[in-house]
Amino acid sequence: MVEGQRFTFKKEERVTGKKRMEDLFACGKSFLMYPFRIVFYEYECTASEAVSVLISIPKKRLKRATARNRMKRLVREAYRLNKGLLQSNLLPDNHRIDIAFVYVKDELSGYDIVEKSVCKSLREISNKLTIEREKC
Repeated sequence: MVEGQRFTFKKEERVTGKKRMEDLFACGKSFLMYPFRIVFYEYECTASEAVSVLISIPKKRLKRATARNRMKRLVREAYRLNKGLLQSNLLPDNHRIDIAFVYVKDELSGYDIVEKSVCKSLREISNKLTIEREKC
């Protein structure tokens, strides 16, 4: 662990509210990073956290609640430990980003696969944001 760095995942870092979820899926950009479909949406806001996350494991994919809950725990843990890869300093002061991890595989994945996918996804989002900044 890096000195002074805490790996937390507070409630403020979660996407909550119907309106925010609708905006995320309606206006957000998406890409596939198997076993997830990643949707992200950048917007202006004065919220305290620069990045908020939504984790969705559809019942259509994993039938048993215990499997869905396990997968959500794995994704939360992978994000919590690797959220530093998404450089929040890329965002201007009043900009925020919401990210949705939607599981698309029909069976449980191991932690190593989930962590690799989450890391690649965060790097990809970071790259896409820097490319957008350079265009402007």
